Amino acid sequence: MARPRFLAPGEWLFRRGDAPCGIYAVARGSLNISGTASLQEQTRTALLTLVEPPMWLGEIALFDGEPRTHDAHANTACALLQVPIAPLRDWLDVHPHHWRSMALLLTDKLRASLTALEEQTVLPAPQRLMCRLVQMAQGHDQWADRLRTHRELAVSQEQLARMLGLSRQTTNQILQDLQQAGWLQVRRGRLEVLDLPALRDAAAFGQTRAPTG
Repeated sequence: MARPRFLAPGEWLFRRGDAPCGIYAVARGSLNISGTASLQEQTRTALLTLVEPPMWLGEIALFDGEPRTHDAHANTACALLQVPIAPLRDWLDVHPHHWRSMALLLTDKLRASLTALEEQTVLPAPQRLMCRLVQMAQGHDQWADRLRTHRELAVSQEQLARMLGLSRQTTNQILQDLQQAGWLQVRRGRLEVLDLPALRDAAAFGQTRAPTG
């Protein structure tokens, strides 16, 4: 049932309030998932996350049929697989045991959202940032092969700052510390992970500098 869908950088996949048109798998590139809120005469946009291969999105509407909850647009050139909702629901009605697989997509998003909410509440900024980098490098644990990782992360300092609610200055300082430790290389518009095990250990213990001695 899947059909290919291609997006240019900055092109919208859907906006908040749009009618659901399918679920999507990201095969190449990345999508920004964002939300907006109005305060008096000002409108603010929050970057919630980047969706990268091999992640799925859009499954909430598969269950409740409600409009889209957030905006999604291409961060880079994207290749997607779109599975239309109507024929997918018809197929699931005939093969109901596969609803469990769809539910696992949904519960995985819920688990990740609760983890991110906890980190945002209790962890200091350096540890929050490292945890997010580890999640991205590990493909948000979506790879069938759990040993597979991303070495290059297509995320800018500004995007990291917006996702984590940090200032650009604070984000830059943390990234410089990680680069000085030898765990990360800061490049223009992207980051290269040099030592994922060390970065993972540092994220667990909140340490941003390599041990000495």
